[in-house]
Amino acid sequence: MAVSREKESLARVLSHEGGYSNNPKDPGGATMKGVTQRVYDAYRKSKGLSTRSVKGIQTAELNEIYDRQYWDAVMGDQLPAGVDYVVFDGGVNSGPGRSIMWLQQALRPSYKGPIDGVMGVGTLAALQANTNNDALIDRICDTRMNFLRHLGTFPTFGKGWTARVSEVRAIGKAWASGENPMAANFVDGGHAKAMVEDAAAAPSTAPADAAIGAGGGGLGVSGTLQGLQEQLSPLSYASEWITKIIVILALVSALLLCGGAAYRWYANRKAQRLAAALGAVPA
Repeated sequence: MAVSREKESLARVLSHEGGYSNNPKDPGGATMKGVTQRVYDAYRKSKGLSTRSVKGIQTAELNEIYDRQYWDAVMGDQLPAGVDYVVFDGGVNSGPGRSIMWLQQALRPSYKGPIDGVMGVGTLAALQANTNNDALIDRICDTRMNFLRHLGTFPTFGKGWTARVSEVRAIGKAWASGENPMAANFVDGGHAKAMVEDAAAAPSTAPADAAIGAGGGGLGVSGTLQGLQEQLSPLSYASEWITKIIVILALVSALLLCGGAAYRWYANRKAQRLAAALGAVPA
């Protein structure tokens, strides 16, 4: 774009990230101003330098990491006003590839390519065809929140993430509308890394399969008993008890079959929603 908002965007990202943190529940681990120890170690090694605590990160190092690994990774200077900041912030919190996936999901149906986290020709073309960046920012933030809600860490950090995304939405839309955006604020928990590796597991269909199998087996047994009843029909007392057993077994088997089928539908639906939230299939 003609004007770069990298400096202004970074200032707001740093406000959201705060200073040093090392929450044992945060997947990012030891983090300083949004840069994790792992990222800092890789950066230092790429420079031929020895590793050290991320607490000691220098301003020049911080700026270079944000510039190369986040802003340039999402092609911030080629994105529209507001969208650049929204995608940049998401990239810092969940990785550039994940944030690009949210953008790609938000660009449906004009974007017809794969949800792959690559800012390729198709993604940029769909972005250029978009005529309402306010609405696009809303869709990106909605997609991001849907992703966050499907993480196992959401109960711990969800309040902070929700507050952060709310501010990101407001700031991005202000830039998209040509207005002066609000300042960003630090909210405890909002700085925790939100990674796909922490996604909640899809429910297993094993209980449903077991119930359906038991129900089918029960119906088979009831059929066998029905045949036995016909053979014992002259013995009215035995036939009466077999009839009761057949009715009870048939009812229980039918309940197992219906319950198993219902749970299988629920589990499959839940898995589909999880896959959509994680970008595995179109939302």
